[in-house]
Amino acid sequence: MNYLDSFRDKELVQGLARRIAELVRGREKPLVFMEVCGTHTMAIYQYGLRSLLPPEVKLISGPGCPVCVTPNGYLDRAIALSRLPDVIITTFGDMLRVPGSTSSLMVERAKGADIRVVYSPLDAVRIAAANPAKRVVFLGVGFETTAPTVAGSILAAKAQGLSNYFVLASHKTMPQPMAILSADPDLSVDGYICPAHVSAIIGADAYRFLCTEYQVPCVVTGFEPTDVMQGVEMLARQALQGESRVEIQYSRVVSREGNAKAQGVLAEVFTPFDAPWRGIGVLPGSGLRIADAYSEFDAELAIPVQVEELKEHQGCLCGEILKGKVAPGDCPLFGGKCTPESPVGACMVSSEGTCAAAFKYGR
Repeated sequence: MNYLDSFRDKELVQGLARRIAELVRGREKPLVFMEVCGTHTMAIYQYGLRSLLPPEVKLISGPGCPVCVTPNGYLDRAIALSRLPDVIITTFGDMLRVPGSTSSLMVERAKGADIRVVYSPLDAVRIAAANPAKRVVFLGVGFETTAPTVAGSILAAKAQGLSNYFVLASHKTMPQPMAILSADPDLSVDGYICPAHVSAIIGADAYRFLCTEYQVPCVVTGFEPTDVMQGVEMLARQALQGESRVEIQYSRVVSREGNAKAQGVLAEVFTPFDAPWRGIGVLPGSGLRIADAYSEFDAELAIPVQVEELKEHQGCLCGEILKGKVAPGDCPLFGGKCTPESPVGACMVSSEGTCAAAFKYGR
């Protein structure tokens, strides 16, 4: 048995399920716990964890997929930039098939646009260094997990004296939408399975205000089946005892304080702003834009471009799914007009999307 096998042990997982069932037995109203990380969503579907839980416990998915919460307007600007003859777009692969208002980066690449998939923002910096006659734009999408690496690429480009490297930033921060969801009278959440990767950067104490202001229990949980099930058990114990505090199940990675060096890089290169979230709207202070001191690297400021009129996809319920108000199967497009091969909404595109997970494992 290797190290990971112990976190996927069938007997351990089933034992945790029995302990959870014993805890909540006889409860009339189900406890509702929300995961706000796309990797958790995928793990819950992949290992069939919902089916192991008693009816007194319900898991719902929240806005934890970075690609899914990126609004159409951002995609439209990226597509417009890709149509400029001297621009190279660099991006992680998940963004290619996300539909904008009328097109996608995949479609534009098929038409001849220079759009390249990279595995690190530093790869984009290297492309800029190798193509001085071109303007290279990296699509900066993601939460606090990926934002430090993008900030690092800007620092690297500055150190190399590059004037042709830019970032189209659409980074989001996680605690703010959790506060919005906690205050939503139409959504009763009894506890959060907090995102592990994000928490490794910002630290578990970043969620403390959710416990004090909204009385919602929080547990930072790992991604393996035993991690998630143990996190659910910890949340259930808090909820049943009427407590609300931040606990760390994923202590092998996450600390109370987080990664101070990554936080420092974020604070230097980015500054908070009121960011638009797909399906949720503009949330005060929930985004990271490039700070004025590094504005020369901001693609939105440095490269003027005409962006097409914004259009939303009729019938797509990505927004309600991201808020946990409906399940993928409730969307009239799910599995019909919207599939991984032909996605309508971002929730079906991303490998961390709720609809993609439900399509792959939940049917």
